[in-house]
Amino acid sequence: MSAVPKPVSSPAAAEPIRREGLIPVLVVVVGLVVAVQIASFYLPPFVMPSPLTILKATIEILQTDYVHIGVTALRLLVAILFAMALGVLLGIVMGIFPRIRPYIRALVIIDTGIPALSWMLLAIFWFGEPEVRIFFILSVILVPFYALSIFDGIRSLPRDWVDMIESFRPRRWQVLRYLILPHIVPYVLTTTKSVIGYAVRMVIFSELIASAVGIGSRMSLAQSMFRIDSVLGWTVILIVLNLMLQAALTALEKHLLKWRAEASVR
Repeated sequence: MSAVPKPVSSPAAAEPIRREGLIPVLVVVVGLVVAVQIASFYLPPFVMPSPLTILKATIEILQTDYVHIGVTALRLLVAILFAMALGVLLGIVMGIFPRIRPYIRALVIIDTGIPALSWMLLAIFWFGEPEVRIFFILSVILVPFYALSIFDGIRSLPRDWVDMIESFRPRRWQVLRYLILPHIVPYVLTTTKSVIGYAVRMVIFSELIASAVGIGSRMSLAQSMFRIDSVLGWTVILIVLNLMLQAALTALEKHLLKWRAEASVR
């Protein structure tokens, strides 16, 4: 029996990745820099500084306030991992326990209807520790995304797969290990890629009102000092952070789902 050849990576295969990833980002960045430069010609510096001024402010931030970047990144990482774990657990429970499914789903739906600002204000009243406030805010906002996504993923399981594995009379943990968990991995990754930008914005808002340490608090300080260049410098750092996180998730997705063929619509 002849062996099935494995796909071999080549420069030709890597070309679509560059075309769909790095090159469009560079084109958009250049376009934004040109737009800011043109706007700086017609607007006062306290409204729209030049790209060079923003770059100098960004370098100054990286040299003096790098600790705040690390604090924000750590808060974001911890909250996302916790929300992922709890959300996946709730989604699986909703998917395999029909008796309690309506109650958990109702709780998750109610959570999605509560504005983020309400959670922020409640966190200030309920908790005195800034780290607990920010962790609570991010968790209650992000958990429903994972729970509903995983629940929909389990509902989308092909009936043929379910019938096939049930024909072996497996235990519940075996169904979970061999059918459900491999099936929901793409849903976990897709949800994380979808909420990462939203999570970055939420952690900044949380730091703005609930903490004296972090990027949000430093942006508030820059605004109070009328340092628009620093505000834009922090914004550049947040954009780079978001791009790095998206790139890391994309690489992880390609590694974990390398067995899955990618389809393209012509």
